[in-house]
Amino acid sequence: MSKQIAGHLLVQCLVEQGVSHVFGVPGESYLAALDGFHAYRDRIQFVINRQEGGAAFMAEAHGKLTGRPGVCFVTRGPGATNASIGVHTAFQDSTPMVLFVGDVASDSRDREVFQEVDYQSFFGPSTKGFAKRVERIDDARRIPEYVARAFATAMNGRPGPVVLALPEDMLVQEVEVAPLPRVEPVQAWSDPGALRTLREMLLAAKKPLVIAGGSGWTPQAAQALQRFAENWKLPVGNAFRFQDTFDNWHPQYAGDIGIGINPKLAQRIKDCDLVVAIGPRLGEMTTGGYTLLQAPRSAQKLVHIHASAEELNRVYQADLAINATMNAAARSLEVLTAPTSLPWEEWTQAANAEYLENLKPQTLPGDIDMPAIVGLLQKHLPADAVVTNGAGNFASWMHRFFRHHGLAKGHKTQLAPTNGAMGYGVPAAIAAAITTGRVAFTIAGDGDFLMNGQELATAAQCGAKSIVLLLNNGMFGTIRMHQEREYPRNVSGTALANPDFVKLAEAYGYAGVRITRTEEFEAQLLAALERPNGTLIEAVLDPEVITTRGTLSAITQAALKRAGKA
Repeated sequence: MSKQIAGHLLVQCLVEQGVSHVFGVPGESYLAALDGFHAYRDRIQFVINRQEGGAAFMAEAHGKLTGRPGVCFVTRGPGATNASIGVHTAFQDSTPMVLFVGDVASDSRDREVFQEVDYQSFFGPSTKGFAKRVERIDDARRIPEYVARAFATAMNGRPGPVVLALPEDMLVQEVEVAPLPRVEPVQAWSDPGALRTLREMLLAAKKPLVIAGGSGWTPQAAQALQRFAENWKLPVGNAFRFQDTFDNWHPQYAGDIGIGINPKLAQRIKDCDLVVAIGPRLGEMTTGGYTLLQAPRSAQKLVHIHASAEELNRVYQADLAINATMNAAARSLEVLTAPTSLPWEEWTQAANAEYLENLKPQTLPGDIDMPAIVGLLQKHLPADAVVTNGAGNFASWMHRFFRHHGLAKGHKTQLAPTNGAMGYGVPAAIAAAITTGRVAFTIAGDGDFLMNGQELATAAQCGAKSIVLLLNNGMFGTIRMHQEREYPRNVSGTALANPDFVKLAEAYGYAGVRITRTEEFEAQLLAALERPNGTLIEAVLDPEVITTRGTLSAITQAALKRAGKA
């Protein structure tokens, strides 16, 4: 074994962990690692981003797609703080991710030197919202140890982000150390006694319902979940922004449980007598602000299956808590023997019927019919297309009307931030296009798009393409909706003066088109699918079309009526 600088060893360790793509913005603090990426360029690709927030989102999206940690490299101080939005997303979405931060030299640490930040304080577990673990590698000989531990920590238990700080002087030290072998996630299996109790609870139920979601699912686990649901004839709803966990076309699918939930599904959750939650944290969005399932003790019997023992009984005191990873849990559940007849078959059929009924849209004003647009996306996008969004009311069109075939079919198809991070969709789709080669589609709002629209340049540079449907209503629509509900007609801070999005897209190397009527969309979508480069389709949306169920004026009038001003 010959000596090499630590920056090269670091890249070797990433190759050993199976990393194929790294996302980042270069910095002088980790030049030695950049040189390592050059040395191993035939085995690992450094994707050059235009802003660290976009890079971190791409790494998070890669982690969601693969189940292995997405990797991001940024420089110290401003680079790390810019990347923090992706770390927060990875934390709340339980996505495996490792952020490497080039840091100040060891001999000048703790003097508030140029761009110095205390990463343990900024990202540390004490923040309860950033990293699972934060460490600094001071000894170059221990790089393999730290990298292997970062990957293990990111994947095991509740997956999440890890931050490693890299002093620039450490990266140029010469070392004679070999990488450690690839780390695989540990599988936690369900307790046999708990499974017997779960079976007894199912047999005693009259109106059970499964909520599936969270991270850690594989196609095999999703297939096992489907067999469990079929054996027991259970209705299954998917947790907020994990709509591809269970096949939306399955006759036992009950719908998505999140923002803009079908009111009938919300009532069905309240009426059920047993909730079997497999994977989700049961956070605020999935529980309707802790009203569908009241915390800390729900009215319904609750079985909560989660990969993290620390998450169980943290918010909800479950009647039965099972610590198991999704692959192990689903494989245990699929062999749970069901009786020949069950009393809730009609209950399950009714749940699916209500889901199908919810696919029928209300009549809304304007020349752009969004349910019809989504119908065309459903018709023409490949079944394995990756569908992404950031945060905003615009996402509700896909959440309500688009039907995911489910991970059981072999592919994860939804990338969306459960922490409500704006600007996620554009870089997430580009990451998917770069790393999978599959069709990648983004729905964005005008406010959301400009959070990370610069990453179109990354797509063009990498020879990747995505299709962006940008809904332009000239405002931060979600906040305007809340504003009209709480302070009707007092518009403040939500109106937007936008650029020419078509010209902006063209400047980045994308094709740009604008539509103002529904009938213009199909031809543009088909052209975008055939085009070798990416496409942005701007749809000029009537500002009145604020949600999938009502208008902005209706929200205003309801608020005025409540205040006695109508």
